[in-house]
Amino acid sequence: MAIKLFSTAASLTFPSHLLHRPIINPRKTCYTLTVQMSWACKKCTFVNPPTPSQKPTCQICLSPSSSSPPPSPASSSIPKWPCKACTFLNAYKNSNCEVCDTRASISSLSSFEDLTDTGLDGGDLDSSVGSVFLPLQRCKRKRVEDPVEVNQGSSSFNVVREVKASDKLTTVSGSSSFNVVREVKSSDKRTSVSGSSNFDVSGGVKVPDKGMNVSEGTSFGSSGVGLTTLKILSYNVWFREDLEVHKRMKALGDLIQQHCPDLICFQEVTPNIYDIFRQSGWWKMYQSSVSNQMADSRPYFCMQLSKLRVKSFSCKPFGYSAMGRELCVAEVEVPGDKHLVVATSHLESPCPGPPNWDQMYSKERVDQAKEALNLLNKNQNVIFCGDMNWDDKLDGHFPLPNKWIDAWEELRPEENGWTYDTKSNMMLSGNRKLQKRLDRFLCSLHDFRMSKIELIGMDAIPGLSYIKEKKVRTEIKKLELPVLPSDHYGLLLTICSQ
Repeated sequence: MAIKLFSTAASLTFPSHLLHRPIINPRKTCYTLTVQMSWACKKCTFVNPPTPSQKPTCQICLSPSSSSPPPSPASSSIPKWPCKACTFLNAYKNSNCEVCDTRASISSLSSFEDLTDTGLDGGDLDSSVGSVFLPLQRCKRKRVEDPVEVNQGSSSFNVVREVKASDKLTTVSGSSSFNVVREVKSSDKRTSVSGSSNFDVSGGVKVPDKGMNVSEGTSFGSSGVGLTTLKILSYNVWFREDLEVHKRMKALGDLIQQHCPDLICFQEVTPNIYDIFRQSGWWKMYQSSVSNQMADSRPYFCMQLSKLRVKSFSCKPFGYSAMGRELCVAEVEVPGDKHLVVATSHLESPCPGPPNWDQMYSKERVDQAKEALNLLNKNQNVIFCGDMNWDDKLDGHFPLPNKWIDAWEELRPEENGWTYDTKSNMMLSGNRKLQKRLDRFLCSLHDFRMSKIELIGMDAIPGLSYIKEKKVRTEIKKLELPVLPSDHYGLLLTICSQ
């Protein structure tokens, strides 16, 4: 789960003409504003409409656009440092973030270039760890790039960018009327591609002529060629990078090696976390839906990994998302001439902020769930999993079509299944109480049956702890807390052939 805090002087509203605007990559925060041109806020990523104003500000958080004149000396005279976890600008006198209590790094306190006053005093803000939804900063170190060239055939937001996975250089161009942002397919040769997307909006995922050849030594599923059982893992890995990220991802890798999932769906993967995964021993067993270029283009994202033969990977943005959320789909070939579609997403996050602290984005979340299920519903064997940010009291029952089943409710109806629990997850101690089944597995299966679902990653990492400073009235208390792989628990589903 990701929650965003921001300040605004007026009630937050969403103009009706914004509800169907295409989403601009929140990572790209610098734009030259002209009349008839929308722009993305560099603080909250909201896509603002065209405005004739010479000094446009964000309609959500009131931050000035990147092209606005620099602040006056009076407003920038107080030095501030940006929190690595939530990007909140803190006064220099504070050694810990006023929002999430993260300790300032030496580099943050030694440089004050390009910092401006946000207008937040932060005195009464919630101190929950990792509860702020704001873009993380780009990793500045150099990365090793794969030899893939991508040529976009059009600047339109409805253009399809297709990338073919190959051992050799691939050049891609083209466009499509479908609103798909990327398509990953396999090829054995140098290929130039143009034409329409393979994501059929009316009929689900189309199968290309060739599938992905998984590297030698990779078994098809837990049982090899005679596969009768499949394991699918969904895990929000938590994009907070200042809290033992290497050791947390190592612990998550240990869970992968322990449970041997055949397909993995991750949420909140950052470019840095992606690099950590790539350097892990278990990585070579999987085919990834995200290339190096894709990973380096966004602050965080969903990704899928598969041991099975991949027919196609695709990703489609939702009709409306202020946070750039999308539906990621993998179609895999299961031994026995069976096909399975596995999709994942990170639905719109609650964003409580002043003045009323009631911006929960429930309608957007419900609409995204319906849109995803409508796209997936025409496939015979399909699983939709991920961080749904779902609150049954606020959002109601999940809008499942006929023949769809919530795996946890079906297999473990007497248990709460909380995947985000500030009481049982001791790493989150000291935060406000929050116990929700945010992560889910939703299934519509013809050739398979669900046999088991379980929570994983519930144990603290041995010998590892961190200090959380919590402000209680006027007193600062230091809490030594354990570290778990993530703020969420992972969900592991096992299915069997019928």
